[in-house]
Amino acid sequence: MILRMTRRSPTPVLLVAAIAGLAGCSADDTTGGGSQGLPDSLRTTPLDEGQALLVRGTLERVVDGDTVVVDIGRDRVRVRLLGIDTPETVKPDTPVECFGPEASSRAKQLMPKGAPVRLQTDPGHEREDDFGRLLAYIWVGGNPSVNERLVSEGFATVFIKGTPFTRARQFQARESDARAQGRGLWGSCPIGRR
Repeated sequence: MILRMTRRSPTPVLLVAAIAGLAGCSADDTTGGGSQGLPDSLRTTPLDEGQALLVRGTLERVVDGDTVVVDIGRDRVRVRLLGIDTPETVKPDTPVECFGPEASSRAKQLMPKGAPVRLQTDPGHEREDDFGRLLAYIWVGGNPSVNERLVSEGFATVFIKGTPFTRARQFQARESDARAQGRGLWGSCPIGRR
């Protein structure tokens, strides 16, 4: 695994470390609980203000529309796609929500098993969520990120908790366009009751 720090400004990417093994993480099929959290190397890698952590890995599997498992080195890391929320499909004691299966299916199309992925945290935003999942943008190939594509195509809504993420306005503009065009869940679901 290669950890890198990036800045929001167009300065070069700085190599931080090459790490062969990370602390273990379990990966269950639920969106909460059951995880030991992030490997220490991802949680404690020091970053200067305005920098983001960039990690490369291999897509192990899609849990649902906004949660995936990525192999990084010898470990599996649960990743919550930063800035988005998709309808629930696997949350315990929660019914499958409108457009949830479609969002999960689209996530699987965009992030096929075995695909090389790039994960990037957001400068100034929390690195992990309440369930110990890495909060990150994810790319398979080029731009835009999978996060942004899911919002643009109407498979996800913008989700801001705590500190707004850097791309929040951009994502909100994509969501407004998807809503206006009736794409995805916007044309299929009673959003207010989702």
